[in-house]
Amino acid sequence: MSIFDISFTAKAGQKTALVGESGSGKSTLAKLLIHYYDPQKGSISIGGQKLCDMSLEALNSRISYVAQDQYLFNTSLLENIRLGRLNATDEEVVEAAKKAQCMEFLEKLPQGIHSMAGDAGKMLSGGQRQRLAIARVLIRKAEIYVFDDSFSALDFSTDAKLRKALRERMPDITKIIVAQRVGTIIDASRIIVLDEGKVAGIGTHRELLENCTVYREIAQSQL
Repeated sequence: MSIFDISFTAKAGQKTALVGESGSGKSTLAKLLIHYYDPQKGSISIGGQKLCDMSLEALNSRISYVAQDQYLFNTSLLENIRLGRLNATDEEVVEAAKKAQCMEFLEKLPQGIHSMAGDAGKMLSGGQRQRLAIARVLIRKAEIYVFDDSFSALDFSTDAKLRKALRERMPDITKIIVAQRVGTIIDASRIIVLDEGKVAGIGTHRELLENCTVYREIAQSQL
């Protein structure tokens, strides 16, 4: 999906959301933010420094990316989470699992967090795999987290608990959340609405309900 003439600022320590229908350009923009693609025009900067001028190591130390689907290896769930930072202690792994709301299902497994994931994580549901993938990224302790539709398989209750944990336990972290579900981004400081590769509106949930037809239609269809 091509995107055009997009300009916005995601402020440090705030939650910025990208929302729109399928094919609106959300994931394309998310990948531009992590330098997966190079913009053909314009530039993207972190703290005034252009992404194209940053080394891959420097970029990876500052930004963590969570895709909608992440691969799990056939090792223990603890080791799958630790892949985010190989020198993390067991205590840090458990803390990341708590933030990602993994403990409610991990504690029900016979071997808990030491249970095996199975081939490609087949022992777990889609929502459980997403939570483990989020825990794997949270353990990296980056400055910026980009969640690319990575809450999509979560039920509404778990979604709300996870957002609450990120807000309360990681208050100074910059979060950019790509979502189709309005409930996931309703509390964002700023929401960027995309429609056919262009910005259709920018504002809070309340402001967009009043001023953005595209957002209002999405919200009304879901809420």
